[in-house]
Amino acid sequence: MNKKEKKPRIRFKGFTDPWEQRKLGEITKITIGEFVIRTKQNPGSPYPVYNGGVSYTGFYDEYNNESNKVIVSARGANAGFVNIVKCRYWAGNSCYSIDLNNKNDYDIDFIFQYMKQNQYKFLENQQAANIPSVSKSDVEKFIIKVPKNIEQQKIGQYFETLDNLITLHQRKYDKLVNIKKAMLEKMFPKNGSNVPEIRFEGFTDPWEQRKLGEIATFINGRAYSQSELLDSGKYKILRVGNFYTNDKWYYSDLELADKYYANKGDLLYTWSATFGPHIWLGNRVIYHYHIWKIELSEKLNKEFAVQILEQDKSNLLSTHNGSTMIHITKKDMEEKIVKIPTIAEQQKIGQYFETLDNLITLHQRKLEKLQNIKKSLLEKMFV
Repeated sequence: MNKKEKKPRIRFKGFTDPWEQRKLGEITKITIGEFVIRTKQNPGSPYPVYNGGVSYTGFYDEYNNESNKVIVSARGANAGFVNIVKCRYWAGNSCYSIDLNNKNDYDIDFIFQYMKQNQYKFLENQQAANIPSVSKSDVEKFIIKVPKNIEQQKIGQYFETLDNLITLHQRKYDKLVNIKKAMLEKMFPKNGSNVPEIRFEGFTDPWEQRKLGEIATFINGRAYSQSELLDSGKYKILRVGNFYTNDKWYYSDLELADKYYANKGDLLYTWSATFGPHIWLGNRVIYHYHIWKIELSEKLNKEFAVQILEQDKSNLLSTHNGSTMIHITKKDMEEKIVKIPTIAEQQKIGQYFETLDNLITLHQRKLEKLQNIKKSLLEKMFV
């Protein structure tokens, strides 16, 4: 290893010494945690249980009474997973507990961050046919590169603060998602009812039942052969993946009937592989065959329609064990029975959920930004 590899690209001011290489077993004490978890009796307040390194709330017969330990999952689907314990009482099952030999020379938060970003190394020599497992020897031989303790502390504290901020935004995001789920259940009529549990003031009329195809028109996009998908051209071709994880675009120079174009504000529905409604916010594009454009009658408000379709998606997922690989046909959608209130009430409901969705998206973006910042800094602040 050359000298350049022993120093990170970004450092706190005043630190210039090269980092040293150590085996984890040389600087820590490693023990296997095998505790019996009690599931039916409650001896008191529940404590965190780290089963295979994954934390959840449970009850158990034995527990550790020391905090600030790094743990590594020993076997199973989560083998190699690294976590940190920061509470007084906790129980561990199928995981290794890692204690520092000398707290004056090493910082537990730094050790955790280093191990967490390199946890995949525990499984480098695993064979696909075997049940994944990590031996005590694997953990002891884990190579860690460390600076002086004072620099470790600064790095550890920095990433602990960043992790706390990420956790805070994750909780806010999760809370908003749960609020939306609860309000969708309460602001739309349940089966057998024609009025919702919660309504805006001034609305009392019963909701009417309609076939979705009577109040909305589903238009298929255009199918393309591979030779028609260009690397550049006049129009972008919007495919299902472009709504999710695929940022690669194909293009077309074809001039088509207006129904094959999606403009900003159009309501679209992806129905192949991953399904669900979307309001298109980009410029004019040609949408692919696996996407429907939905044109609404005057009886249906667009923002309200999005929530009807989102609720229908949730119902479909709940009946198919959460799988997104569900076959949906245009006829199925047109035949769906939905309940709708007056257009004025639809607008109120649509605006409420649009605001809530925007808030959820805002927190999701903040969360993703913080996660990306952490990922980038982990690469630059560690050797």
